[in-house]
Amino acid sequence: MNDALVQLIPHQFPPLLREISDPPKQLHVRGALPSFDLKWLAVVGSRALTPYGKRACRTLIEGLRGYPVVIVSGLAYGADAEAHRAALDNKLPTVAVPGSGLNWDVLYPRAHVNLAHDILNAGGALLSEFEHDLKATDWSFPRRNRIMAGACHATLIIEAKEKSGSLITAKLAAEYNRDLLVVPGSIFSEESRGTHQFLKLGAAAATCADDILAMLDIKKRNDAVSLAEIRQDLSPEEIRVVDIIKSPLSRDALLDALNLPVTEANVLLSTMEIKGLIVEELGAIRLR
Repeated sequence: MNDALVQLIPHQFPPLLREISDPPKQLHVRGALPSFDLKWLAVVGSRALTPYGKRACRTLIEGLRGYPVVIVSGLAYGADAEAHRAALDNKLPTVAVPGSGLNWDVLYPRAHVNLAHDILNAGGALLSEFEHDLKATDWSFPRRNRIMAGACHATLIIEAKEKSGSLITAKLAAEYNRDLLVVPGSIFSEESRGTHQFLKLGAAAATCADDILAMLDIKKRNDAVSLAEIRQDLSPEEIRVVDIIKSPLSRDALLDALNLPVTEANVLLSTMEIKGLIVEELGAIRLR
């Protein structure tokens, strides 16, 4: 786990974040920020997700598995935590932007410190513009919302009441000319009244992962594509991995066969997993 706390200089900021009208003057990061070549998706919503909201969040993020998508959220209760955990479960890189500094003794909420560690252990990152020891306060959450909306290509709202803080993120996404998607809900649910407001104003409905992929301009994979066709787009190192794991191998056995520095090999395998080329299940790595 990369636990070092590092201050970024402006040219290291997410490129989209540098374009907003009120960019941060400083950014601090724990862990490793995912590649800016991937599509960053902010996922926000109610802190009191309904069972429907939880299922919708899980289903949509599961449908993004294997695609070049980064899940960004705020580490808070409800939709945020559900989004981070779904990303981790589906091997998607995830970035948490808490409403506090990044010192472990002030990280908010305290109940999600273990989740923050899980994010770092999976190769993700914690990101904040606040001083390391700043405790979460009323004004810090709207400030962090602009970081999420500004750094991402699109924002997805799962559920939100009429006066939900998630709507601040949605409004900022629209202000920054980012795409906005919302999950339609029951007309009888208070948790969907806020999201339905944005549907009326022209936000796109997210009813399946394909809706998100289309909004992010990611071409859906054709599952019938042949290995020969896939190989045409692979680097020499990726072709080596494909050739080695024609039958599933443990990670240790694969690392031995690759004979690369451990860090370089792990980055290679992580990249291939994000691309949907390989999957690690039950202690073995195989082709998808």
